[in-house]
Amino acid sequence: MKKDMTAEEYLRKILSSEVRDDCPMRKTLELLSGKWRIRIIYELCKRPICRFGELKKAVPRITNTMLTTTLRDLEELEIIHREQFNEIPPHVEYSLTEKGKALLPVFFELAKWSDKYFEKQ
Repeated sequence: MKKDMTAEEYLRKILSSEVRDDCPMRKTLELLSGKWRIRIIYELCKRPICRFGELKKAVPRITNTMLTTTLRDLEELEIIHREQFNEIPPHVEYSLTEKGKALLPVFFELAKWSDKYFEKQ
């Protein structure tokens, strides 16, 4: 996709071509799919470094197993960085990678869209 493409040009392009496996939007949607990925990325946007327990408190309905699985997936996708400290007591810290931080403007645009189209409760 060209960097200077407008939204209208992009819409015409996706409507006029067949969907490909290497479509950038398809890849992005797959990356952000899942019940918890976006929420965990969002929580890591709010803090530069976060421990497992802090994430668990920030996302209260998630199970420990699902949090672990989601964190591993995001680490494999290079969205988050995991650093293990082998000290007493041992602990692990999570942070966003540069790739993960690059999602901040996407969240900003989603927030603007939400402000525009959803009434304040």
